[in-house]
Amino acid sequence: MIKPDLRDEMAEALGNSGPQVALAKGVLLQARQDLRRFRAARDGIGREMYADAYRWVASDDSWWPYSFLNVCEVLGLSPEVLRRKLSADTQPGWYSRSRRIAQGISTSLRGSLANVFGPRGRVLSSRHSNRPVPAH
Repeated sequence: MIKPDLRDEMAEALGNSGPQVALAKGVLLQARQDLRRFRAARDGIGREMYADAYRWVASDDSWWPYSFLNVCEVLGLSPEVLRRKLSADTQPGWYSRSRRIAQGISTSLRGSLANVFGPRGRVLSSRHSNRPVPAH
């Protein structure tokens, strides 16, 4: 969800919305979403998604039509102000937390199942063990 002040600025900037402005808005919103979703990513793909979005926002290049500076210009937004808002608004979201929790549960469950089911899927218990039974 976009913060109210950023949403108001973007709505105002998009008053004369054409295809280029709509695309600029989409590029900006995707970068914001990637910064938020992948900030705490632990896998390589997530870290790369975050790094790409971060580099795009931090870049001062204007050679590409949809560079951060050009998008800000098309939308009538201040790059410095928008950078501050994006960095303040990219706290790890529900997705990152949920993903870490699911990974922990999955790892724990796999470990438990590996202890219950031996190699080749056989249930290991003292009655069905392949170990020799000690003589009494």
